[in-house]
Amino acid sequence: MFTDQIDADAASPADVRAQYEATLETVLDDVGVDAAAAETGIDADRLDAIRAGESAGITVTEAAEILALTDDWPDAETLKLEVQDHVMLEMSSAIVDVESLAAAIDDDLDAKEVQQRVEGRHPMTIGEYARITHHLAAENPW
Repeated sequence: MFTDQIDADAASPADVRAQYEATLETVLDDVGVDAAAAETGIDADRLDAIRAGESAGITVTEAAEILALTDDWPDAETLKLEVQDHVMLEMSSAIVDVESLAAAIDDDLDAKEVQQRVEGRHPMTIGEYARITHHLAAENPW
């Protein structure tokens, strides 16, 4: 899901983010907030908010930690690296550099900040990830 191809014509960045959020909510419903807090170290109140659909600010790293609680997903570090690889491969395929990506995602991030997020040197929220992956899907020729 987090690295699946997106149909940019059928889904908006908000739709993509909602799909990511729904996946996290399902995992938290399945494993329980207390168990997730104990396993991930993420505060239970924050997990409750995510479960309630209030995921503002959740990072890709936190999402990976939550998803890794099930057998359906790889461990958190592997998933985080897959996300980074996915974005870089999509950028390469679409022939999009960080400057044009920063300009296109309608965010307050400059090119350096986008690059830091893509490379994993700065946390990326799932909202930022949704906007980035949606734009790259729209730009890809396949």
